[in-house]
Amino acid sequence: MDCARLWLGLLLPVVAALDFIYHHQGQMEAFLKNVAQNYSSVTHLHSIGKSVKGRNLWVLVVGRSPKEHRIGIPEFKYVANMHGDESVGRELLLHLIEYLVTSDGKDPEITNLINSTRIHIMPSMNPDGFEAVQKPDCFYNKGRHNSNYYDLNRNFPDAFEFNDVSRQPETVAVMKWLNTETFVLSANLHGGALVASYPFDNGVPATGTLYSRSLTPDDDVFQYLAHTYASRNPTMKERNPCKAKLESQSGIINGYFWYPLRGGMQDYNYIWAQCFEITLELSCCKYPRKEMLPSFWNNNKDSLIEYIKQVHIGVKGQVFDQNGTPLPNVIVEVQDRKHICPYRTNKFGEYYLLLLPGSYVVEVIVPGHDPHLTKVTIPSKSQNFSALKKDILLPFREQLDHIPESHLSCPMIPLYKDLQGHSAATKPSLFLFLVTLFHMLFK
Repeated sequence: MDCARLWLGLLLPVVAALDFIYHHQGQMEAFLKNVAQNYSSVTHLHSIGKSVKGRNLWVLVVGRSPKEHRIGIPEFKYVANMHGDESVGRELLLHLIEYLVTSDGKDPEITNLINSTRIHIMPSMNPDGFEAVQKPDCFYNKGRHNSNYYDLNRNFPDAFEFNDVSRQPETVAVMKWLNTETFVLSANLHGGALVASYPFDNGVPATGTLYSRSLTPDDDVFQYLAHTYASRNPTMKERNPCKAKLESQSGIINGYFWYPLRGGMQDYNYIWAQCFEITLELSCCKYPRKEMLPSFWNNNKDSLIEYIKQVHIGVKGQVFDQNGTPLPNVIVEVQDRKHICPYRTNKFGEYYLLLLPGSYVVEVIVPGHDPHLTKVTIPSKSQNFSALKKDILLPFREQLDHIPESHLSCPMIPLYKDLQGHSAATKPSLFLFLVTLFHMLFK
């Protein structure tokens, strides 16, 4: 650890301690602006757009280079308050911001995390909904939807069926935001249950719906990510913490197995934004009493930090031609777990692949050339806040500045609609068979 940086941390400005109350838009903005002003070297505050009623959709970036992407530094994000009446996540993210900036230079783990990660935090995606809550209730509040009465977590393009709804300003803003950053890992925070839910939320037989679930090609990683969060939350990991019909295995559940959902944000992130996202349901009560907020923070603080660290699992690197020129927009996938919309390098030629320890074959595909294969072995013990670094040098000279637009992205249509067959991830296991049987008998 850099002793000078730790000593400098003792001299950093201090933001007044954040109260455990519900912060409305004006209070939240004042806090975020105060943090951005007092910790300008590690934070950057910006708005990605506006809500229906013109409220800013604020994002605070925390990192050693908060205003711009640095090569080799993965991008992480937390988003809360999609449903305006689900309030716990909003407050947890404000306290997370406070914890990160006040621990930088003092806590070696947090300092390393800020050095090696660019962390984007959006406390409220639906500020209009939050402000519309007049009488908080555990189960339903008027503010669930945005001001046009749309559920924002049903408002994204869907890869399994057409979602012909009017795209809302908040949704459009998030979709544009996803296109501006190389997000690798994410979570969106909700309320009304206590469980970590992982993709897919929707599905077709090819993803396993005949077995009452819908699994991604990266199901092992998603289960690991969900377990990482849930296992550190003392209430979430209980079998039935909310005393409801839902029973989860160690606090995690497949989204489709729980209930099918069209137009959800986590599926959109995974398919079209190359970002692994899970949904964190953090409270049995959607809008609990403010006196309970300290216990929610205590139960979630370790999980929130540990989950961010998972952006550093797997392998990362750049793809170059023989001249050493980084190649953007080329496909980089792992054999046997290819995505319906192939993952590609960003404008710097970077790729990030979240993988568990093991041996893999990475396949690079450039139009007009044979696939280039590279073997990688992810060690069982991850390196210090870094994925395995593996740059790939292709055996030819190729500038890819003029790849046809059709090669750059996938159309936002039901890509899975006509897909046949089953991937290895969707084949039944004994555990999933027993869970499915239980679900059918006791649903």
